Amino acid sequence: MPLIEVVHDRLNVEVFRGCTRGCRFCQAGMITRPVRERPEEQVRTMVRDGLRRTGYDEVALTSLSTADFSGIDGLVAGLVNDQEGCANVSLSLPSLRVDAFTVGLASEIQKVRRTGLTFAPEGGTWRIRQVINKLITDDDLFAAVEGAYSQGWQRVKLYFLIGLPTEMDDDTLGIAELAREVVKIGRKYTKKASATASVGGFVPKAHTPFQWFGQNGADELRRKVFLLRDDLRKSGATLRWHDPEATFAEGIASRGDRRIGRVIERVWRNGGIFQEWSEHFELDRWTEAMAAEGLDPDWYVTRHRTDDEVLPWDHIAAGLHRDFLWDDWQAALQEHGLPDCRWTPCYDCGVCTDFALEHVVASPVPPAGGSQGTGQGLGFGRDVPVELITKAAGR
Repeated sequence: MPLIEVVHDRLNVEVFRGCTRGCRFCQAGMITRPVRERPEEQVRTMVRDGLRRTGYDEVALTSLSTADFSGIDGLVAGLVNDQEGCANVSLSLPSLRVDAFTVGLASEIQKVRRTGLTFAPEGGTWRIRQVINKLITDDDLFAAVEGAYSQGWQRVKLYFLIGLPTEMDDDTLGIAELAREVVKIGRKYTKKASATASVGGFVPKAHTPFQWFGQNGADELRRKVFLLRDDLRKSGATLRWHDPEATFAEGIASRGDRRIGRVIERVWRNGGIFQEWSEHFELDRWTEAMAAEGLDPDWYVTRHRTDDEVLPWDHIAAGLHRDFLWDDWQAALQEHGLPDCRWTPCYDCGVCTDFALEHVVASPVPPAGGSQGTGQGLGFGRDVPVELITKAAGR
């Protein structure tokens, strides 16, 4: 162990791999299928032995969506009981899905040292969340934060994306409305209740349904940030945002072909190091390097792609069928979501079926509480056209 304090300075125990929620912006959730859970007792043993061997006083249960672990309530209760008498040990669950977070879970976590809670609604309105397939309702979010504040938490952080496909100003302002409501719920329990809305500009990723989408430019993202900032004045909620110019540079690197390699080298040779650090970042280094190579930044970043275009990453096999991604992109434009395939018939995305892989979960049915990404109670049978379901369920 190095004798310095580092980022994520805690014991990290991975509870499962993969995610089948199908969020259309998430590359990891697309290419790491199927879900593979660790046995609950193995996780408890890893935590117990890890704390004893390292001397850490904080444990993080990590995964792409930790609260989706099918035995999460029993696991957390068991871990809390294991730490009885250890007042300085805290338990954190990053990547919390608001529709999987319950009052019972909040109650168990708060028995040990309490840390902040972070939820990721991603979109400000139900419409935009259907577009991105983040199938959580406003009621899911409000129930989660009510559970947290009722159990003694005083601060909640909310993560959002701006610049999503089909996003309109009403969707952006929905972020402010959610943040205000969260503060209002918290103030019922404590005058110290606070909420931070953290927004980042959306950068489309390869091997996702949004790989054909042209992202918002820096000026448009800045306009949306200022729209939110003005709307949240004197609201009790704090707004934080990622630099729109840095988001544009991320788009160059994320969306680029092999020619961008020379651009990155030019940026580096011209002093562009530590580019993720705001005090070192300069967008001009990137635009000048692009110009020197005869490349148009907007052609890479803000331009929409077509179905017949050969994408720079098409030669890389991530397991996904291209037509599955294109059909899901069309479903997004029609504002239709698809439920979590852990609890539905297979969509034949290609990752699992082509390699005869299966989900490894403790329970064959979704946990109780919240929508759980299943579409239960959300009207998918009425809203999704039959042809979309049949296409997604196997072609």
